[in-house]
Amino acid sequence: MKKIACLALLAFVFLLISGCVIARPRMAPPPPKKDIRPAKPGPEFLWIEGNWIWSSGQYTWSKGFWVKKKPGKNWVPGRWEKRGRHWVWIKGRWR
Repeated sequence: MKKIACLALLAFVFLLISGCVIARPRMAPPPPKKDIRPAKPGPEFLWIEGNWIWSSGQYTWSKGFWVKKKPGKNWVPGRWEKRGRHWVWIKGRWR
């Protein structure tokens, strides 16, 4: 019983610590790149623009892609937003 309680406490502390380590860039992302769009798979598809991702202390480009539209929904693109001294990625979503 003590082992289980100890492991649970250890797991909880690990989750707390790992949740506090959030890498946020202090520099703005580079200007967006223009991806070469492959042929549209069909009329029910929407192009999602590529974007910069912060990873391992640098920005890397994530290419755009086609996604099937959701009936009655509009795509709101993701964007980088400055919050205080850091930049935060706001994910795109269907609305």
